[in-house]
Amino acid sequence: MLQNVLLERKIYASEEHKMMQGMIQDFIANELAPQMEEWEEKGMVSREIWKRAGELGLLCIDMPEQYGGSGLDFSFSALFMEELAKKGISGPGYSLHSDIVAPYILKWGTDVQKEKYLPLMATGEMITSIGMTEPNCGSDLQALRTTAKDAGDHYIVNGQKTFITNGYLSDMSIVAVKTNSGTPEEGVSLLIMESSMEGFEKGVPFKKIGMKAQDTCELFFDNVKVPKENLLGKEGYGFKIMMTELARERLTVAIAAIGGAQGAIEDTIEYTSVRTAFKQPIAGFQNTQFKLAEAATMLQIHQAFIDRCTEDLIEGKLSAESASMAKFSATDMHSKVVDECLQLFGGYGYMWEYPIARQYADNRVARIYAGTNEIMKLVVARGLFRELFAQMKAMRKQQKK
Repeated sequence: MLQNVLLERKIYASEEHKMMQGMIQDFIANELAPQMEEWEEKGMVSREIWKRAGELGLLCIDMPEQYGGSGLDFSFSALFMEELAKKGISGPGYSLHSDIVAPYILKWGTDVQKEKYLPLMATGEMITSIGMTEPNCGSDLQALRTTAKDAGDHYIVNGQKTFITNGYLSDMSIVAVKTNSGTPEEGVSLLIMESSMEGFEKGVPFKKIGMKAQDTCELFFDNVKVPKENLLGKEGYGFKIMMTELARERLTVAIAAIGGAQGAIEDTIEYTSVRTAFKQPIAGFQNTQFKLAEAATMLQIHQAFIDRCTEDLIEGKLSAESASMAKFSATDMHSKVVDECLQLFGGYGYMWEYPIARQYADNRVARIYAGTNEIMKLVVARGLFRELFAQMKAMRKQQKK
């Protein structure tokens, strides 16, 4: 039905993509979807489902084979994200683990760090998270208060992180800290911290509006002793590393958004084709047809743009501005589509047993995490006025002299 009007996705057209898509769909239908209700009640998924994804080669898909990855390109990771989103499988934080944490270590880690962590991440034996956000700061990463005090061959870390995806299950987290605090050399650094370290504690998983099966919690650090060899990249380079990697993170959010929108539209087409009112299917009313035509059009436009961004990422050309455009535009679109689709379900759309209700609750946070959509617009605007801002900065410097 929906495929009748959408252009063929060339990015997923190869036989390898089609084979993987079939395998992913079976995995979702047979092993993920049946456990969603149980996971939502527990507030987290099982560790076994992580290992199962590892067995199927669905973790760290675009990581080199020498570290246990599949050695494929990012389009295969994007395909996995979309298929999960279509069916509303938000519990396992696979993407954060494979498409955010793993690239940090692969690109910025030492050989020892890569060999120690990446193979375990690829098998699902080690679950990971990333600790950036703090109670006092969200998108403002320069306002971090978690500190790492130099103690010779190690750091002493104190502080707190919040809204950490995979936080409760995670065995390792990449944590943003302030080093050389209060000195001219003060800066943000990244440390690889294992949950088994003394003084590393996890809070109780949050009870959230949506994404109920995904464990999200606080992390607490009380004089945690972290070896210097766990420094990721150079000291004081944390902010630069985060800014470099944020484009990929924001694209993953956009990819999930178009997958979620497609799933919502497909479910609504099916529902309105069989649900009747006034002696005819709801799909027979012009309002239903127009609403779904508008939704399909918004999806099509975003698919084309996101596919181009995916190709740019694979080629190492994805800009911060394009990633930000993709993130805020696709998540806004997803929210509008789900809202319209839920309306067409009527009262049943508000019942949790219907997937559209879960989609409605789950998608809202996407306009907040990975940088709020307001921050995304700021990134784009700075690109538009880059030369002007550079001139203004130079003028201010000149005036201070």
